[in-house]
Amino acid sequence: MKKSTDTAAATDIAELLFAVTPEQTAEAIKSAGCSVTALEHNGVAHLHSASQGVGFQVLWGNAAAQAGQFIDFTMSCPLRVQGGVLPHGLIAEWHRNKRFARIVEHGEMIALEMDVIVAGGVSKGNLSMTFQLWTQMMGQFFLHLRNFAAQEAVAELPKPVVAEAQKVAELEETGTA
Repeated sequence: MKKSTDTAAATDIAELLFAVTPEQTAEAIKSAGCSVTALEHNGVAHLHSASQGVGFQVLWGNAAAQAGQFIDFTMSCPLRVQGGVLPHGLIAEWHRNKRFARIVEHGEMIALEMDVIVAGGVSKGNLSMTFQLWTQMMGQFFLHLRNFAAQEAVAELPKPVVAEAQKVAELEETGTA
């Protein structure tokens, strides 16, 4: 029994990715249901894709020992902030309620980012699931932005208007409006 277990473990390890190429990463993006475009810059392919109708890019991290391979990368979805000012608490609220992806500020830009580390070994399935998780995080991010903006708009209304809107909503729910 030990020999078959050792053989299975050796096979599993042989199939792990300890570094990724732009081509392998592009295949994982495609398997998550997104199209991908590779643009070469200084001999390295830069990957661009989109989810939820908004573009994102793969930013390569640390190079592996073999040329053209990387042991980590960051998925990044940069967005320009209208008016250049974020609503107070938007980033903190995201970080308080979400895991896996972070929001970072870069002047008048914000970016949703998620780091991926393959050092130590990951399966192709894990890499594909990571991109599926990323597309879900992008969807949740856009919903967060939309809901936060709506909450901010309600907070800016005079209190009598908010109270009246709440009464109307309650009446509509009970069917007495």
